Amino acid sequence: MTKKLVLIDGNSIVNRAFYGLPDLTTTDGTHTNGVLGFLNILFKILEEEKPDYVTVAFDVKHPTFRHEMYGEYKGTRKGMPDELREQIPLLKEMLDAMHIQRMEKPGYEADDILGTIAKKAEADGYIVSLVSGDRDLLQLADEKIKVRIPKTKRTGTEIEDYYAQDVVEKYGVTPAQIIDLKGLMGDASDNIPGVPGIGEKTAVKILTQFPTVEEAYAHVEEIMPKKAKESLKEHYDLAQLSKKLATIKTDCELDFSYERAEIGNLFTKEAYLLCKKLEFKSLLGRFSDVTEAPLEEVGQLETKMVTMFDKKELQLKEEYIGIACEYNEAGLLAFAVATKEKAVFVPEKEENETLFVEFLAGMTAKQTIAGFDVKPFVGFFKQAEQIVQDLSVAAYLLNPLKDSYTYEDIARDYLKLPVPDKKTLSQAVYGMAGKQLTLFEDTALDEEKEAEHEARKKYLCYEALVAAKAAPILAEQLRQEAMADLYENMELPLVTTLYEMEKEGIAVHKEALYEYGENLAVGIAALEKDIYEAAGETFNINSPKQLGVILFEKLKLPYAKKTKTGYSTSADILEKLRLEDPIVGKILEYRQLTKLKSTYADGLAGFIGTDGRIHSKFNQMITATGRLSSTEPNLQNIPIRLELGRQIRKVFIPKPGYVFVDADYSQIELRILAHMSGDEQLIQAYKEAQDIHRITAAKVFNTPFEEVTDKQRSNAKAVNFGIVYGISSFGLGHNLDISRKEAEEYIHQYFATYPRVKQYLDELVKNAKEQGFVTTLYGRKRPIPEITSSNFMQRSFGERIAMNSPIQGTAADIMKIAMNRVHDRLKQEQLQSRLILQIHDELLIEAKEEEVEQVKALLVEEMKQAADLSVPLEVDVKTGMNWYEAK
Repeated sequence: MTKKLVLIDGNSIVNRAFYGLPDLTTTDGTHTNGVLGFLNILFKILEEEKPDYVTVAFDVKHPTFRHEMYGEYKGTRKGMPDELREQIPLLKEMLDAMHIQRMEKPGYEADDILGTIAKKAEADGYIVSLVSGDRDLLQLADEKIKVRIPKTKRTGTEIEDYYAQDVVEKYGVTPAQIIDLKGLMGDASDNIPGVPGIGEKTAVKILTQFPTVEEAYAHVEEIMPKKAKESLKEHYDLAQLSKKLATIKTDCELDFSYERAEIGNLFTKEAYLLCKKLEFKSLLGRFSDVTEAPLEEVGQLETKMVTMFDKKELQLKEEYIGIACEYNEAGLLAFAVATKEKAVFVPEKEENETLFVEFLAGMTAKQTIAGFDVKPFVGFFKQAEQIVQDLSVAAYLLNPLKDSYTYEDIARDYLKLPVPDKKTLSQAVYGMAGKQLTLFEDTALDEEKEAEHEARKKYLCYEALVAAKAAPILAEQLRQEAMADLYENMELPLVTTLYEMEKEGIAVHKEALYEYGENLAVGIAALEKDIYEAAGETFNINSPKQLGVILFEKLKLPYAKKTKTGYSTSADILEKLRLEDPIVGKILEYRQLTKLKSTYADGLAGFIGTDGRIHSKFNQMITATGRLSSTEPNLQNIPIRLELGRQIRKVFIPKPGYVFVDADYSQIELRILAHMSGDEQLIQAYKEAQDIHRITAAKVFNTPFEEVTDKQRSNAKAVNFGIVYGISSFGLGHNLDISRKEAEEYIHQYFATYPRVKQYLDELVKNAKEQGFVTTLYGRKRPIPEITSSNFMQRSFGERIAMNSPIQGTAADIMKIAMNRVHDRLKQEQLQSRLILQIHDELLIEAKEEEVEQVKALLVEEMKQAADLSVPLEVDVKTGMNWYEAK
């Protein structure tokens, strides 16, 4: 059977991956998207090709053979971004760890190395697949050498395959003529100049008539068009040089070895540890033979796991105690407790909840209990009157840019232990294609199934052991980062506040929700009819492709923007078209109504519990700024701009004997900006309780205060809030439908009016570039790796984050302080009223009717006193028999 060799252009593929995937960084800020993308392409290629051998070639830093000969062109190629350059050594380290042969040699480029090996292998009777993003390699394609060109996208990797005939069909020239094609047309991506004025179509036409650059020049008088003829006459030297630059050497002196190229076990312990270090969670499942004991220390952890046979085993006296719970709606299923040296697993028993509470109650004030994402079982700690440290919240504060804070994340980042996660342990029982991620949610596992029982035990014991070991380390890290107070007095108490809010939930009037959906359905049907009449035919309004044909081909509307899948019908495009034809306004309204119906009228119904209430989950560890979010369902996104959207709030009602009391901070972010910038004019305006938007309009538009129009005030309001979010003149111009120059003048006048604001924002950006992060008024840190990016768009994004994160984050901090204070006051004063929702700058209380006035006073007092700023915090309070009335 003929052997197969895969050859990969390392520099080219990692470059494609780097630009094809969004930026990824590890906990310590190392960029990794190029390496991850390369590995994804590598695995895809190996799975498709199933080769016997593989080799990856790299360029060498100093000039190659062709650089030395033709340095004035190849030597001027664009420099590699720092974010990519730092990934090349990581990729090489990964290939070495996977025992994949890599080749590089001073004096040769990667494609010269690949060309030489490919031709040698072909001569030795091997089948060859050449993988590169550089189309120069198409010159090597023939019946036994296939050239594969990957394209990395967010949706995955697509690969174009070329044998000799494919090259002819795609480019109109033979593989051998690729160098002549490049000689005539050049290649800007590789700094091959080509002949000025000769593009691809003309070059192909010339080579169809005259097979080489030399023959074309010999018959230059016969070349058409005249412009191409004259240019080739004048720039024949460039055509020759470009051809040489494009020509791949196939006779390099190399120390290539088939033996070293032979594919063995790629998924080694070293590769596994490196994947852990680089946080490539998506790849870890490939290391099925490694993950059970990747390190001696992990194996030692497993020897510390025991199953409880006597309650005395739960009497732990050490300072740090780790806990882990398995639970579902029915209650506590199993749990584990641990010191640094021992983990005790308590399997499913009827008295588990009693055992757990007894264990907690037995802890002393000198002991620290710690777990991960403890909110779901906070009730047990309240019952035992104990405080538990939430290490997930602590890790979130230390690095808010990560997407998860599980025990395996913390073990990797702070203990340097690559412990197996839930998915890995599930796969150990069921295999890669078996049941996954459900093992530990099952309520009635058969304990006679030894493998299942052992996996369950390992999972909880790992989590408890990691918690015991990591708790002091994370506490010390928080102290070093000056965030211990933020954690202990704001974030940790908030876990309990959110737990009780989720437990309370909010009641929904089912009939009102159904009626709301019916009204939307009637409106949607009427709009459909109007849209079909305006279009002159029926079509799928939800299909961007069909809608694009109607708008831009049939109705001939402007702003047509063609994409690979058809015309763009994005909201931005439709907003531009709104005044062009009445149909566009109806389409926008149709989209709004269908979104309301699917997301809220229909979507909310599925979340109503047996108690008639929705118990949304409040997420404390999602946003980098510190703001809370909610899921299942997302109540943070309840519409407020459209009246029809606001109507959905009518379906949220208090229970009998109660009313809603809603309190909302007024312009909290602008007030924070005034305080943090120290701008005297802004501060004075708030102290005098003046209309800040009208004042800004008067100064920005040079208009007497009394003569400011509603439009001027509205525009000033957009500027005020835009400044908080670091808006650009382009963004402001788009929002206000004015020219960029006019928007620039608005911003200029704003900063002239409030000069300290400009100075403050500039200082934030400067400090962020120096430190790599910004902080809120309460010390919350927000890392900004983008701010030093060599990519202009990324760097600009980082600068906007630097300007708005301290303000948004401080607003989030103040709201959290207010939530905790309101929650605690309600309990201290033994009121039956409860805090049930937090939405942006708003708190909603379900208040007992006879407690309403007390609750209103309490809300205003605690929310105003949540922060001591140089400007007063103002709170608007309303009441109502549904959320709509209260808001």
